[in-house]
Amino acid sequence: MKDGALTGIRVIDLTTVLMGPLATRMLGDHGADVIRVEPVTGDSTRNGIPHRNPGMSGFSLNLQRNKRSLSLDLKDNRGRQALLDLVETSDVLVTNMRAAALERLGLDAMTINQANPSLIYCRANGFAAEGPYGDKAAYDDAIQAASGLAGLFATTTGRPTYVPAVIADKVTGLHIVQAVMAALLQRYQTGKGQNIEVPMFETMVSFNLVEHLRGAAFEPPEGPFGYERLLSPSRRPYETADGFICLLPYTDQNYEDFFQFIGRPELMSDDRFATHNARVANTSDLYDLIAEAAHSETTGTWIEFCDECSIPAAPVIDLSTFSEDPHLSHVELVQVLEHPTEGEYRYVRDPVLYSENSTGLRRHAPRLGEHSVELLKELGYRDDAISALITEGVVTATP
Repeated sequence: MKDGALTGIRVIDLTTVLMGPLATRMLGDHGADVIRVEPVTGDSTRNGIPHRNPGMSGFSLNLQRNKRSLSLDLKDNRGRQALLDLVETSDVLVTNMRAAALERLGLDAMTINQANPSLIYCRANGFAAEGPYGDKAAYDDAIQAASGLAGLFATTTGRPTYVPAVIADKVTGLHIVQAVMAALLQRYQTGKGQNIEVPMFETMVSFNLVEHLRGAAFEPPEGPFGYERLLSPSRRPYETADGFICLLPYTDQNYEDFFQFIGRPELMSDDRFATHNARVANTSDLYDLIAEAAHSETTGTWIEFCDECSIPAAPVIDLSTFSEDPHLSHVELVQVLEHPTEGEYRYVRDPVLYSENSTGLRRHAPRLGEHSVELLKELGYRDDAISALITEGVVTATP
């Protein structure tokens, strides 16, 4: 396997649940030596169900891949010291622990910077620390509500709704990755480490404003807030003769072909639909017209027509049937691999393809403390000292 872009970089993963572990997994996919520091009882996601063996949930198999596990009791001074010893050998620390907890443990940015001034210290939190919400607890649903994402649904469905995915965690996780990579590049240029704060709330508000700031981008506003096409109650998958489909003619040529296909070529001269801006302004009328036409053909017929005319279209599928998709099968996005202790499982590779480096599997998800002894030896701990830490419950080590 080729080296990854981050081969030679050591990352301490002091995170929990999904946002942080996803980000550090991506860094590991790029070749970083990711050390997952977990409490002696393990991260809560380890104990989810279903699982084949305790502490190895299906949730964790892909989220914790390409990592080594070091299990420490950070409330014990010896466990904390082991982490600080690890900090001295590392390039990046990522955490989503709350500021008060980090300060109690003596793991705040100022203390860590003293142990390793060249370290990149990245803390992901719910809200920027300097603001009035700085110490509020935050989970994905709360951020969907606070950022306006849930409220956008009220325009289209009549009531606020959560996206059925932990989208705030995942979007923020992506921002963690790009922030860490940018900081690594800057350190390469300047030799200096730095502290990074990635707040979920601000990240998601920024994410939601990309298209919805719209006319309110001007001061004073030159038009309404929100992208009309996306906020139309009529924007939805359309029911066909045998299922549901996304039909999305977009260009003038797309609409000319579409209107011709449904036997309504005169609509291209209709003032409501003749130009892109006119179609956006009359989105609901347009989408209602498409919905009415969609009933006339099967999903397969629509897809065949749209493919011939380069009109964006896709059948609405049940996500659980992803393995039946011929494209996903061909590109091998999901592969069945053999885990050393958990048997066969589905591995979801990084979707980005590179010509000059690799984001492949380097390590299967580790058991709790699987690498504790190995890592402590790398830090110079003697066998008798490691045995004492294990015996006294400061370290968990899975044989």
